[in-house]
Amino acid sequence: MEYVVNPWAGKQEFDIERLYTEFGIEPADKLKDILQEPPYFFRRGIVVGHRDYEPIAQAIRDNKEFHVMTGFMPSGHPHLGHLMVMKEVVWHVEKGGNGYITIADREAHAVRNISWEKCKEYGKEYLLCLYALGFTGKTYNQSTNAMLNALTFEASTKINFSELQAIYGFSQETQVAHAMSVITQVADILYPQVDLTPAPTLVPVGLDQDPHIRLTRGVAHKLRMFTVEDRKDHISIRSKNAPTNVMDELWKQFRGSKKYEGHIDIPGGDLKNVKEIVRRIELSAGGYGFVTPSATYHRFMPGLQGGKMSSSIPESTIGFFENEPSIKKKVLASLTGGKPTLEEQKREGGNPDSCCVYLLNLFHMISDDNELGELREQCESGTLTCGQCKKETYQRTIEFLLDFREKMDEVKHLPEEK
Repeated sequence: MEYVVNPWAGKQEFDIERLYTEFGIEPADKLKDILQEPPYFFRRGIVVGHRDYEPIAQAIRDNKEFHVMTGFMPSGHPHLGHLMVMKEVVWHVEKGGNGYITIADREAHAVRNISWEKCKEYGKEYLLCLYALGFTGKTYNQSTNAMLNALTFEASTKINFSELQAIYGFSQETQVAHAMSVITQVADILYPQVDLTPAPTLVPVGLDQDPHIRLTRGVAHKLRMFTVEDRKDHISIRSKNAPTNVMDELWKQFRGSKKYEGHIDIPGGDLKNVKEIVRRIELSAGGYGFVTPSATYHRFMPGLQGGKMSSSIPESTIGFFENEPSIKKKVLASLTGGKPTLEEQKREGGNPDSCCVYLLNLFHMISDDNELGELREQCESGTLTCGQCKKETYQRTIEFLLDFREKMDEVKHLPEEK
């Protein structure tokens, strides 16, 4: 049976191994080894997969230009479940990336029927959280970005409805606005390369957003004038409806190359250098010259009662402005990986990997790896009871939120200026 990932499902379990084998997502366990100072979301296995992260790591190491972008659908108030992708973006901006954030109001309006006014209100709340984390870069709403809308139209010329059916499971009942919101997200991902310059572009997302990444990578390829391939004994440049004069100009760049109808063969040659020259010629001729975008995929922070943390399930979430009694009630009532009785817990220990409280600490509440390791050891050995762990986690959560709210107060003017 064909495996379809639904980006809009509230509850969805993922067969990660199947995503690796069927869709080409690469395991992320080696990413921490290709960075000099890997962030904690790599070290702790929160990021579980990627597509072509190596160009991003190379750009960071060599201090070369790259972009990092992601989007937020303003269908409700932001909560702790949204925080990880924000941290991923901010970390990559701090490493030199050009930051881009889209508020996906078209998607919220088309898919969730959220009013434009509410989209605007919720969107500012997401931006406030990002600025509190230290985000710098460009932010925009899908509905008001003229350049984005023009790029959406161009992207739509390379997508047919059969492709959307195969990737998303769309049917004859799917609204056209829903389909258009998908194509707008394709344009979002490619937008930094149009707004600034073609360069490696990272899109940090949850596993449920992979369909958008797959579709965009295909569109980026289709919008190129040329395909460059390494044929071992030569490098082949193939035209994709490029004007004849552009082919002629390209042929002049490579001494000893052979020009045929529709393609140019270069004996030997350096693939990276050829790609750079082809991209430069394409840009000078009015093409896009897109670099195929990359992605990282993080696992979801679980809700306090298990499953996905979702604003549609209030008891599963912790909001950034939630009051202390409500937070205390939720944390103390949260699902754990402990044993049914205290005696069994002390004798056999708990299972932190299935504990929502431990994972809350792993994702956000404990920054020190050694301290987290101690918590895990105490859980597994039975020396720490679930009740005590919940109380300590509640205190960490309150301290975290109080500090975060102070940071939000310091930057509360920034969303209003956008």
